[in-house]
Amino acid sequence: MGVIEDYGSLLLLLAIIFGFFMAWGVGANDVANAMGTSVGAKAITIKQAIIIAMIFEFAGAYLAGGEVTSTIRKGIVDPELLGENPELLVYGMMASLLAAGIWLMIASTFGWPVSTTHSIVGAIVGFASVGISVDAVNWAKVAEIVSSWVISPVLAGTMSFLLYLSVRRFIFNTDDPFISAKRYVPIYIFLVGFVISMVTMVKGLKHVGLDLSFEQSIFYALGFALLLSLVGVAIIGRIKRPYASVHQNLMSVERIFGVLMIFTACSMAFAHGSNDVANAIGPLAAINSIISSGGQVTQNAGMPSWLLLLGGGGIVAGLALYGYRVMRTIGTHITELTPSSGFAAELAAATTVVVASGASLPVSTTHTLVGGVLGVGLARGLSALNLRVVGTIFVSWMITLPVGAGLAIFFFYVFKAIFGTG
Repeated sequence: MGVIEDYGSLLLLLAIIFGFFMAWGVGANDVANAMGTSVGAKAITIKQAIIIAMIFEFAGAYLAGGEVTSTIRKGIVDPELLGENPELLVYGMMASLLAAGIWLMIASTFGWPVSTTHSIVGAIVGFASVGISVDAVNWAKVAEIVSSWVISPVLAGTMSFLLYLSVRRFIFNTDDPFISAKRYVPIYIFLVGFVISMVTMVKGLKHVGLDLSFEQSIFYALGFALLLSLVGVAIIGRIKRPYASVHQNLMSVERIFGVLMIFTACSMAFAHGSNDVANAIGPLAAINSIISSGGQVTQNAGMPSWLLLLGGGGIVAGLALYGYRVMRTIGTHITELTPSSGFAAELAAATTVVVASGASLPVSTTHTLVGGVLGVGLARGLSALNLRVVGTIFVSWMITLPVGAGLAIFFFYVFKAIFGTG
């Protein structure tokens, strides 16, 4: 226990710095994904997106992000193998935070929307398999995560494709799109209310005293969706037909979808903050637990409120300072988005998260949103997609795990050489 006793305070300080850096990366990359569709569809400006995300991401991270880091970072590492050398886990988690943070900074600089979950998972797999033992890694969990590369974008892309086709069929391709919008948009409002409230309840509220079952979440989400659709009917009823050109009629319909996108942006930001803040502070919680207990490695590491504040602050800083780069990629570089198509992409991504949560499948917010945007692009034809940008995004996804792993291995041995073992 000598290393923990001698350098515990310094190690914790370094871990806090690295944890904030990782949270900064989550804000710069992952949060920008959630906002990118709304910005690209011109439902909100980049400045408005940053303000919305600052409020709702921080609220989600602090109010509903206090989950327990079970089995040391989602069961990827077997803590029993580290009982006699707790400093190795501290070095590994520090290395993982620093490695994932550096990769997210690089990806955000180039505007690549990568997965923060995969960045930290790749880093932890790297240090654990090379620095400790190949047997220390739960390879079945890693295989699940890799499978989500295919599952989440395909599922979201299929849903957004069908949603956008339905919008065109029932609203835009009718004799009177304005009347059709008044008739069918309340149904879409119902879908938005149901899916977003499900995202929040399933992903975000388990650890603030509302540990609802999946069935209970469905019941409450249906009630909220019905209430929201009634409010929507009242608001839409006050919108008057513009007695002007067909183009202005269509623009009025798009403005209705723009209002929906503001709501989805706020709710997705809250749900994302409550869920993905753990990517940054989960490893930090493990380090804090080991150091504060004098070197005891436990299955569960508590989540003090100051960690949630640190994570929320880092997320907000990253989005405000660097998030515009990834927002541009998601919102404008893959395909041209309008409020109606952006709404379809965002709702499809949210639906994928809910379905995956119910089925206990690991998915990435990034992958679902990119899949959703690809789906609405394909609904307009392959020529509507910027295939060069799509190819670059896919390559960045593929190299996230190995890059994270390689950097983490390097930093693990650096920390081991500096502080020693035993």
